Formats: sequence, structure tokens, C-alpha cells
Amino acid sequence: MVSLRQPGGTALGDRIRGVLLDSRSEAELGGIAPAAEMALMFADRAQSLAQVIYPALAEGAVVLCDRYTDSSEAYQGAGRGIGAERVREMHRVVCDGFQPNLTILLLPPLEGSLARARRRNERNVRTRGTDENRFEREGDEFYGRVYAQYRAIAAREPERVVAIEDEAGIEVIAEKVLTIVRERMSRAE
Repeated sequence: MVSLRQPGGTALGDRIRGVLLDSRSEAELGGIAPAAEMALMFADRAQSLAQVIYPALAEGAVVLCDRYTDSSEAYQGAGRGIGAERVREMHRVVCDGFQPNLTILLLPPLEGSLARARRRNERNVRTRGTDENRFEREGDEFYGRVYAQYRAIAAREPERVVAIEDEAGIEVIAEKVLTIVRERMSRAE
């Protein structure tokens, strides 16, 4: 099994991640235009496909990726207002439309998940010195659009996307994820 995160997972991707997620980018760069943000996400994705995903799949490996184009559709398409169709078109051009066989969408109630993400990032600033709070600084309206788009993606693509809309503990969620993955992998055999 091969795992990676987006943005990140390659040398180039990790540099892009630093620019996109670090809240200091706003001041240092004078902000990041929504279209530039989307282009950087897709630059990272193209690099991940070429350097990690396609080679791993060619070897018969299972690839686990934390985030992919659905996140761009939600964050840049809905959150930033670029539009879902523009994101899907960029995906078609840059990624040749390549989609995962299965997407597990963890979709607990918005308020709780956003609070957890903000606490986690604040803790990372204190303990590791890494500041990946740029998105978490966005307001409730932004996250309302992101959340609604994730739900729309799940409704639009129920064969690929399985949403877990639960705020149970990590053990319960992990068991649900394992059950979904085992079921899907047994169908693929």
C-alpha cells in the first residue's frame, strides 16, 4: 500500500503545501488569488499522479490518498466561488479525469469538525512550529459552502463516494471505514 496527502506527498507537493496552507502566506505573498490557489492544488495533484499514484498502480499497489479533486471542488469551487464546473474541467485537463475507485468522505456535523481542525492546527503551531491554519481562518459562510458541496458530490456520485455522516469516536469511525473498504475490495476481486 502507498499513502500520500494532498497537497504534499512529493518534494514539489510539500513545497506547494507550505505555500497553500501556511497562514503567513497571506501576508508574505499579499494573498493568494482563488484561481492561483486552484492551479497550485492541481500542480500538486499532477505531480502526485506522475510520481506516486500511476507508478504505484502499475505495480499493483493500493493507493490511499488523503484528499483529491473533491476537496478542490469543495474548497476552491464552492468555498472560493470559482465554481464546481471549472474545477471539474481543470481535473479533466490536468488529471485526464482520473478518479479514485472509492472515496470515503468523513462528514461529521460542520461545527464540531471545524472546531477540531482549528484546535489541531493550533496545537501543531505550538508543538511542531508548523502553521497550516490558512484555511481554518475562513469564516462560517465559507465552510458552509464547502460542506454543502461535499454533500452534493456524495449525492452526485454515490457509486464512488461513501459519506460517513457521524460524530462517533475514532474507533467507531475506523471500524466503519474498514467495513466499507473491505466490502469494496471484495467486489473488485
